[in-house]
Amino acid sequence: MDLTIYDETAGRVSEDQLALIRDVLQFAAGKLSLKANTEMSVTLMTNPAIRKLNQQYRGVDRATDVLSFAAEERGDETPIIMEPELAAEIPENLGDLFVSVDKVAEQAKFLGHSADRELGFLVVHGFLHLNGYDHEEPADEQRMFDLQREILNEYGLQR
Repeated sequence: MDLTIYDETAGRVSEDQLALIRDVLQFAAGKLSLKANTEMSVTLMTNPAIRKLNQQYRGVDRATDVLSFAAEERGDETPIIMEPELAAEIPENLGDLFVSVDKVAEQAKFLGHSADRELGFLVVHGFLHLNGYDHEEPADEQRMFDLQREILNEYGLQR
């Protein structure tokens, strides 16, 4: 997967945490059998910055932990007929994740686990949203959370 990470936190994110994001998302992409040329981005930011996005796009005037913006609705696109070899070369852009590093620290402390575990949880959670998973209905929530837990546990980020 082609992953771009933007750190807008003035260096508050370590190289190890950047590597964790890359690795856990590559692992999750493998679990979902995504094409190798799938694209997405992760932007790491502070509470004030994510609060602005949350207000602008969701009408909620408070900081949140992760926002997911899918590039397109999955499964709703009209298929374009082309040669299979050409179709395989066209990258699929999943979309963009925005993660508050302030919320990572706050929630890790509150939940009593490591910041790495919380960071991994949030990027996998957002990644699953970009891939069409949601938790609006109880059955969908169970499916998403089971997969999320499976990915995190198999990767090695147990609670």
